[in-house]
Amino acid sequence: MATAEPNQDISRKARKLASTSVLPFAILLFAILVAVVLTVLAMAQRASEAADDRIRTMIQIALTEAVHDVARDVYAFSELERPVLGRNSVLESQKLDSYLERIRAIGDFDAVSVIDPRGQALHTAVRLVYGSETPDKRYGANLRWAAAQLRDNLLANPNPADTNLVGRHIFEDHQLRLIGGAWNARSDGPGFGIVAIRSMDDLALTRLGARLSISGLRLAEPAPRANQIVLDNAAGARLGAALIWTPERPGDPILNRLLPIAVSSGLAIMIFAWLAFAHVTRVTTSMLNSEAIAHHLAGHDTLSGLPNRLRFSEHLAGLLPRAVDGDGIAVLFIDLDKFKEVNDTYGHAAGDEVLVGCAQRMAAQLRASDVLARFGGDEFAVIQTGVKSALDAEVLARRIIESIRPAFQLGEAEAYVGASIGVALAPANGKDAAELMRLADIAMYRAKNEGRNRACFFEQRMDDTLRLRKVVEDDLRHAIARNELELHYQPQVSADGSKIVGIEALVRWRHPVHGLIPPIEFIGIAEERGLIIQLGEWVIRRACLDAKNWPDVSIACNVSAIQFRQTDFVQSVSNALTETGFDPTRLELELTESIVVANADQAEDSMMELRAMGVKLALDDFGTGYSSLIYLRRFAFDKIKLDKSFLDSLEDTGESAILVHSVVHLGRALGLTVTAEGVETQDQQRFLNAVGCHLLQGYLFSKPVPAAQMDRLMAMENPFAVVTDYAA
Repeated sequence: MATAEPNQDISRKARKLASTSVLPFAILLFAILVAVVLTVLAMAQRASEAADDRIRTMIQIALTEAVHDVARDVYAFSELERPVLGRNSVLESQKLDSYLERIRAIGDFDAVSVIDPRGQALHTAVRLVYGSETPDKRYGANLRWAAAQLRDNLLANPNPADTNLVGRHIFEDHQLRLIGGAWNARSDGPGFGIVAIRSMDDLALTRLGARLSISGLRLAEPAPRANQIVLDNAAGARLGAALIWTPERPGDPILNRLLPIAVSSGLAIMIFAWLAFAHVTRVTTSMLNSEAIAHHLAGHDTLSGLPNRLRFSEHLAGLLPRAVDGDGIAVLFIDLDKFKEVNDTYGHAAGDEVLVGCAQRMAAQLRASDVLARFGGDEFAVIQTGVKSALDAEVLARRIIESIRPAFQLGEAEAYVGASIGVALAPANGKDAAELMRLADIAMYRAKNEGRNRACFFEQRMDDTLRLRKVVEDDLRHAIARNELELHYQPQVSADGSKIVGIEALVRWRHPVHGLIPPIEFIGIAEERGLIIQLGEWVIRRACLDAKNWPDVSIACNVSAIQFRQTDFVQSVSNALTETGFDPTRLELELTESIVVANADQAEDSMMELRAMGVKLALDDFGTGYSSLIYLRRFAFDKIKLDKSFLDSLEDTGESAILVHSVVHLGRALGLTVTAEGVETQDQQRFLNAVGCHLLQGYLFSKPVPAAQMDRLMAMENPFAVVTDYAA
């Protein structure tokens, strides 16, 4: 049995749908998280850069102040030693060594030099810690720069009020040097200038950093970093060193708190995305699989897994446009025979097992291009392709019938079913899917009506018959309601033909278009469509009304099995008698053996009620069914009617004569009136009269006639005095 299972296409589609629904959301969450992290990082970076800028400004201010301190110290110390320098500095140069050395030592300078107004160094005192290097080589450029600056300032301002300070910081000889100078104006002359150099070693930088609350202040190689101040050399070129410090990271606490949150959030988003993806994939897979199963079930039978009527019709419609003579299509409708007996006897589970087994057996007879479907119940259908002639379809139908014929093993029991098959061909019978299926269905019912376990091909007369049945069904309902039916009556004559003892009412329908429709063509339809109850009640009521004109004779009406089994049947008969005022003892109801055998208890109860009312009962078609002495003794019949089939073979075989003789004597022995139907010859009359049959009915005396003609027969004193052979 085929079912729709999840497959790679469904899984792939589910993952794609999950990706399109979950991933954008997850990406959005990631984007938000990344944006937040980047924003915080940018803020932290800006905070760090701002901190570096603040420290850089502080250091630059501190260095500027340190340079000014050098200049102010030089000036202050020079003021203390002003007397040493006379009007003529040259003459007093012998005192400069000790003078400058004291200034250098007091000010903790590396070098001190005194200059004249022209910017020429008069003398220089140097800290002697540099080995063989000359003071000029080590400090000359720095001192000359300071001297030149003082000279330029003096030239720009020849009469300074007091001092004219200069200063800078540079990196020279792997040292950070603070250069400061001051011009000491003299009232008795142009004065003199003093310049000094003070180096800042690691200890000095550490102290400066401590004073400024800056950690890690030191000299290092310049690098692309924010926490540095690149120092110039004496020539003003930035190829010395950098003053660096340990940067403050005010954003670090934020980052330290943010990063774990960001990492955990990222992991949470990843886990959420994975779980959501897995959940959506699972749900989507389930939905797609359910949809696939629903789609499969919408087009397939749940028991056998075969295509159903809808899928069969769709497939047939797709194939028909290519159907041509010599390469056509056959549609086979298959209905299992006796399947209901299997269900009733062994149960529905066993019935399902037989259905699946039939489907497997039929499928084994088909080619890969053929299609087998189940429409429900015990109905199957086949599309046979590549049909060159009707013989191809006939061969396939025969193979299917033969494949189903063997027994089905149901545990220890065996079940047998057959198949009735109807066949329609395309393009011979048409190229419309719905029409071909309808025609195959018609042919299938024809096969069942003709004896089952066979195949019938659609013929146009079948459709004509079906259309007539449809007309009959539609118009019969209106005919009953409008009282458009009529009754014909056939007399029941005494065995010697001398008088009319009873009359049988037979319904007729004179259709305005199709003319007189015989009962055989509409009674069955009335039974199938539930119209027989209304029809039967109408017949009894109308027969009672007409028979009031024929006193001293009984009126017989046929009763169908469906009508008799109605719980209110006895009441409906009583109502008809009351409404018409007809004598119940003159009414005779004819029942067939199948009616009383089907539900003997109910039949017996109804018959007893009818006899209690005075209504007589006749067993019709006696000898054709389950006739037995038991039924005759149990049920309260007043009359038995010999079936016409006994008389048809009366002249051909002696056995029929013996049977008729036995039945007549049996009826008479039980006190029953015996009526023979279908009497058509005088020989039959003489034989029946001789064996003791009570009543005769047949064309020898009269065919069924309308009520008006029956009035004339009843008015005649001896209507059958001279009887001749009569053929209908």
